[in-house]
Amino acid sequence: MQTLLLGLLAALLPALSLAGPVDINTADAMTLATELNGVGLSRAEAIIEYRNLNGSFATAEQLLEVKGIGPQVLDMNRMNIEISTSQ
Repeated sequence: MQTLLLGLLAALLPALSLAGPVDINTADAMTLATELNGVGLSRAEAIIEYRNLNGSFATAEQLLEVKGIGPQVLDMNRMNIEISTSQ
């Protein structure tokens, strides 16, 4: 059992260390696609387009207004999302 837990932990550590906080108000599409789980380049570009049309995000929940971003994607990334207060 202990070996199984250690194996799972070892498998998860690289993924956890690669993902860093990403500011959805300043990140470019490639950064969003790389750092956010379930967000590829197409969704990342939709985030950028929404931001350009509507201004900066005030909350992470505003991502739900972006086409292709649903509650599951938001929940997977909530701890990895930062919101800058000024640009």
